Amino acid sequence: MVQSGADFVLLIACEDRKGIVAAVANSIASQDCNIIESSQYGDASTGRFFMRVAISCPEEMTSERFNSAFLPVATAFRLDWRVHDLRKKLRAMIMVSQGGHCLNDLLYRTSTKRLPMDVTSIVSNHMTWKRRADHEGIEFHHLPITPENKLEQEAKLLAMVEEQQVDLIILARYMQVLSDQLCRKLDGRVINIHHSFLPGFKGAKPYHRAYERGVKMVGATAHYVTPDLDEGPIITQDVSIVDHADTIEDLIAQGQDTESRVLARAVKLHLEHRVMLNGNRTIVFK
Repeated sequence: MVQSGADFVLLIACEDRKGIVAAVANSIASQDCNIIESSQYGDASTGRFFMRVAISCPEEMTSERFNSAFLPVATAFRLDWRVHDLRKKLRAMIMVSQGGHCLNDLLYRTSTKRLPMDVTSIVSNHMTWKRRADHEGIEFHHLPITPENKLEQEAKLLAMVEEQQVDLIILARYMQVLSDQLCRKLDGRVINIHHSFLPGFKGAKPYHRAYERGVKMVGATAHYVTPDLDEGPIITQDVSIVDHADTIEDLIAQGQDTESRVLARAVKLHLEHRVMLNGNRTIVFK
């Protein structure tokens, strides 16, 4: 969790070499800013270095001004970097089909300020959750999907993302596969919850297949969406214990609790800019 008083988060990825941490710290101090929290990781297998720094700054500091002052260090060390302003909440669109457990959990956590985001709209291929959206005062958009209208509806979705200035799309048990084209356009901005402990039991009805295999744990996986179904970089996972006496309904009920918990955790990590991509893997700074 970002410590109280942090205004910006600086994310850095680069080739690992000596002096990076010292140069970054000196640049931050030279701008009259203070490091609240710092984490770094060197990947020995790739030679890449990753760093996340939470910073408190003078009130008049802007991300543009910080960027300008930090540029000499970034250039000298050939950094891939970005500064995120924590004073501005990310704007999130939630997509859902008929199962509402993840949606309801996200809305509750948002209303109690446990998830620092603004929900711009709820989008669904069913009308099931319109009343819930109306109750929360959130825009609801019904986009029914058929094989014939899929690309047309995705074009409408993309237009809404741009119009609402959406930073993050959360697939809260949205049971439609996004097209490869849409996945590429929204790369790194879509989080999905899969009701299984990936890479096992991909695709549809994983609880039924888990029951048939007699598993002793059922899990859930939150990951970024890519054109490869259920293959995107994993953000976080969790499991619950089951036994031989549990029915498929028991597995589903336990699994839904785990799904809600895992998705909320992944969203929070993303909102706090604690996740960095490292190929098809993620670096998650706790």
